[in-house]
Amino acid sequence: MIIKPKIRGFICTTAHPEGCAESVRRQIAAVQARKPVTGAKKVLVIGASTGYGLASRIAAAFGMGADTIGLFFERPATDDRTATAGWYNTAAFEKAAREAGLVAESLNGDAFSQAIKEEAVRLIREKLGKVDMVVYSVAAPRRTDPVTGEVYGSVLKPIGQSFSNKSVNVQNGVVNEVTMEPASDEEIRQTIKVMGGEDWILWMQLLAQEGLVADNVITLAYSYIGPEVTHAIYKEGTIGRAKEDLEVAARQITAELAPYGGRAYVSVNKALVTQASSAIPVVPLYISLLYKQMKAQGTHEGCIEQMARMMERIYGAGGEVVTDAEGRIRMDDWEMDEGIQAEVNKAWSAITTETLPELGDLEGYRQDFLQLFGFGFDNVDYEADVNPNVQL
Repeated sequence: MIIKPKIRGFICTTAHPEGCAESVRRQIAAVQARKPVTGAKKVLVIGASTGYGLASRIAAAFGMGADTIGLFFERPATDDRTATAGWYNTAAFEKAAREAGLVAESLNGDAFSQAIKEEAVRLIREKLGKVDMVVYSVAAPRRTDPVTGEVYGSVLKPIGQSFSNKSVNVQNGVVNEVTMEPASDEEIRQTIKVMGGEDWILWMQLLAQEGLVADNVITLAYSYIGPEVTHAIYKEGTIGRAKEDLEVAARQITAELAPYGGRAYVSVNKALVTQASSAIPVVPLYISLLYKQMKAQGTHEGCIEQMARMMERIYGAGGEVVTDAEGRIRMDDWEMDEGIQAEVNKAWSAITTETLPELGDLEGYRQDFLQLFGFGFDNVDYEADVNPNVQL
């Protein structure tokens, strides 16, 4: 099959196995170019196949020499359809990790379900013994309650009033204004149920009950705060409410892990092109302007550089994890630099379709978006006939 990108809205419906493998190779190389970190050795990553979750798994394995189990919900190839990018990413990661002598096992299924949780317990007991790090990096549109069976759906909406601001059509580069209507109370409740901390708590309670938690265990979940221009749609919107719930969950989990000397942290990460962020209006335009400034200053990072630096921050300071006043790890520190944000705000005021090529880095955004799905790598032959049926 000759595989080309087929883009529909904010998603690409095809993925390239060789390109995804190249993406994983480059991320591994980026970690291996850094100084090794003495840290976690038995790591569970929930949401391990793309974005920050995949980068966390690579940083743990190739930066700390960790054995890993990754959990995700991906689709294999069929006769007329490629697998999802996360499927190909995982196949490439497993191959590289095993060649390096590391344990690399995966589970494909719904992380919210009790059945997958129980299967993960079995696999951890068999392959890892106990876990000393658990990364919870789940971004999902729906969740089925494992007890009641109720299905919750998440939405990306402002709260209290409608919101209008600039955004960009990533495909044609047209800057326009988007308006979003506010969420209902029920939509807020359901978004918290999907994207909040309830399932993270359930995972950690189960692992502790099953005797699978090592002493001094660290567990992480990921969040974003961002600048004022995105607050209405993110920090102060439905997703922001869910992330507030995530922080409450971190405090509860830390209290419950006290017998093990363990801690739960929310890491506030940088705005980057991921499958999740691509779906949020306003954010792609902001990222384009941010990329322009951070690349000019030499402080731009991708997911893998962020996660490698985060592992260094957690394990490289003698066990003292630096947090903000709310106990969060602030990996967005370079993004929120006052000088960077001042330049982004100046560009935002002047941004139009005509000024975007000068003020923003839309091409960088587009390249990162394509590379999420294995396209856009200069050393991959996209005219070659490739087999989409890659096995895990």
